[in-house]
Amino acid sequence: MSGLTRLTLAAWAASLMAAGALLPLVKPATWIFTAAFLLALQSGTGMLCRRVPLARPLTVGAQLLVGVLALTVVFAREQALLGFLPGPLAVQRVAELFRLGAEDVGTYAIPAPDTEGIRLMLVAGVLAIGLLVDVLAVTFRRAAPAGLPLLALYSVAAGLSGGGAGRLWFVLAATGYLLLLLAEGRDRLSAWGRVFGGAQRTGRPGSAAGGGGNSFAPVRTGRRIGAAAMGLALVVPLVLPGFSGGLLGNGGGSGSGSGSGGGGTIAAVNPLVSLQDNLRQPEDFEVLRYRTNAPDNSGLYLRLVALDQFDGTSWKSSARPIEAVPKLLPWPDGLARSVLTSEVTSNFVASEGFDQKWLPMPFPASRVDIEGRWRFEPEGRMLVGDDKQSTKGVRYQVTSLDVQPTAEQLAKADPVPEQLRREYTKVPLSLPADVKTTALEVTKDARNDYERAVRLQDWFAEDGGFRYDVDVTSGTGTEAVSRFLKDKRGFCVHFSFSMAAMARTLGIPARVAVGFMPGATQSDGSVSVGIRDAHAWPELYFEGAGWTRFEPTPSRGSTPAYTRQTSPTARPSDPARPEQTASAQPSAAPSASESCPPEERRLGECGRNAAADGDASSGGGTDALRVAGWTLAVLLVLALPFVPMLWRIRARARRLAPAAGPLAVWQEIGDTAWDYGVEPDEAQTPRRTAERIVRAAELSGAAAESVHRVAGAVEEALYAPSPRPVTGLAEDAERIRSGFHAAAPRGARLRARFAPRSAVRLHWAASAHWTTLKSRTPRFRPTT
Repeated sequence: MSGLTRLTLAAWAASLMAAGALLPLVKPATWIFTAAFLLALQSGTGMLCRRVPLARPLTVGAQLLVGVLALTVVFAREQALLGFLPGPLAVQRVAELFRLGAEDVGTYAIPAPDTEGIRLMLVAGVLAIGLLVDVLAVTFRRAAPAGLPLLALYSVAAGLSGGGAGRLWFVLAATGYLLLLLAEGRDRLSAWGRVFGGAQRTGRPGSAAGGGGNSFAPVRTGRRIGAAAMGLALVVPLVLPGFSGGLLGNGGGSGSGSGSGGGGTIAAVNPLVSLQDNLRQPEDFEVLRYRTNAPDNSGLYLRLVALDQFDGTSWKSSARPIEAVPKLLPWPDGLARSVLTSEVTSNFVASEGFDQKWLPMPFPASRVDIEGRWRFEPEGRMLVGDDKQSTKGVRYQVTSLDVQPTAEQLAKADPVPEQLRREYTKVPLSLPADVKTTALEVTKDARNDYERAVRLQDWFAEDGGFRYDVDVTSGTGTEAVSRFLKDKRGFCVHFSFSMAAMARTLGIPARVAVGFMPGATQSDGSVSVGIRDAHAWPELYFEGAGWTRFEPTPSRGSTPAYTRQTSPTARPSDPARPEQTASAQPSAAPSASESCPPEERRLGECGRNAAADGDASSGGGTDALRVAGWTLAVLLVLALPFVPMLWRIRARARRLAPAAGPLAVWQEIGDTAWDYGVEPDEAQTPRRTAERIVRAAELSGAAAESVHRVAGAVEEALYAPSPRPVTGLAEDAERIRSGFHAAAPRGARLRARFAPRSAVRLHWAASAHWTTLKSRTPRFRPTT
């Protein structure tokens, strides 16, 4: 097998092995066979073109053409001209499939069904990455940079799966890249002829005393080094203290609910992503069921996680240390013993279809009895699953405190500790001024923080003219808050996030809790919590009562008694849903009978999405715009290392254009010398600079003559009254560049091409532009 064929096969295999990380996203995963076949056609086309041989751009163009034709045959054959040419109807069909695929991505949770639109997006994506890998590794013989598109493919898959791509897919992707590097290394060694690795051991069949040896001992050594490095990457994190799975696991340390294990850190992950995936399911289904001894469960909200960081783009959880779950949880921060509390015990059974890393619990919990690998985050009083531990099918018991502060206690609350106040009243500088202005207007004449909080809640829920509407596009950034205050239409995400942001502008510590409303009591006395009970609400801190729940969302949940002027009966979270059975085991099957096939749902024949009618925090599965944004971001990151090279190519073409003069050509020669290590010296005359370049680069022959010829033309252009026109300067510059390239070692040639030193001029130009811009822009006083 030739080195070219080996490299092509390695690039094909590496692309498919990296694409393996996409397999868990869609079921059934038969699309991978289509992708493998089409990628083989595309790679085979490249191999044939390189054997002809064709120019590199023509080879890439031929591969791209074959890929487009193959996609047309597979996905739009009936609309194609002659069954394979992409005519207008075929293009329209492919565009429609992409649109439907984007809708399906935003509709279905992972694993999504193998719809035709999703299949097209996956196969086309693998072909695009495979083409990049083949072009870099085989056409341009640069296998190392080919790891960037492979990393992008694996990273997108890991991101869409919530970071749970798994060890297997990482090992496959890393192995594919390693094989690609080894194939290139073997091909490069082969170009030097037979490589001897020393005499073979005597006594073996075929051994020879004076020759032989191993032809590819360096390659075999490379395999061993690569395998050892990958093994260390997998094994070392497992034995380090405080890690569970290392870079490939979920992190957060080891340990369980029993209380063993060390420390760790919980990452800043937004739980709304998983909730959104569940909420976009076409039917409502039960997520958990519980029994409780609470006399009134209308205020028994089941809290998953607290979002305490508002960066202007979204609310999310801060990175916090986590620890083993203690037998008794610490007393809640800020809760005084003088506030009336009562203990409530609840027994939970989670559905097999409810897969979440945060454990739903009443707040504040004082004791949790649960089996499995769970960790405790003290600041938010949350339990988070460790090493892929989730809520799927778990049974647990929670003892919680029913905190019942009075309005008088909240109104007379002591000042908030300064450290807590600073942390939980932060708002981004990008927050529009109308948010604080509106908060001040709504709470004018309020005497204390408690009255301000109640007025904000009542303004959202009753007095402000807001309307509950789940069809409003979700948004959590600063502009979304300002838009919501103007349009006055939204659902629980908008109400809770906006109230928390406004409370912070008033100096009241605030955060957002995400979880479920109490659910509906069944005929057997158990309480059923469905996916439509998912909810978000603000928590405000009052010294003496601790973190206190408020309910600004109209027609959802129950208003806390301590925020009501009178004492009406609390609003139920949902009408009771009688069931025929008295089983306490929750069912993972959808409870609604009005199921709708995806084809009819796309045509709008099934009415509104049932899951969306119940709100449920903020939208659906993987947002198509978010996927497009992340893809664009990955492509931009991949393009950054090539910016110096691209800028240098463009500058060279501009300076050596037919209309360019001797000065532009001389600048190009100076930058060429700089790229190869000869730094510029502006104090030297052109003639002295030419001598210096020839001497430093050891140029000779035509290249040296070209340097002096261009230098003479520059001196004449600078000093002669009537400079004579000179032709062929661009050819002289190319001849000089070839002389530099031939005389330089391999490392210097690679640096001159991919990381040219003269590209620092780009930074200088940007700095000068920025300085000019700052000098022309008047300074504004910072707003408070």
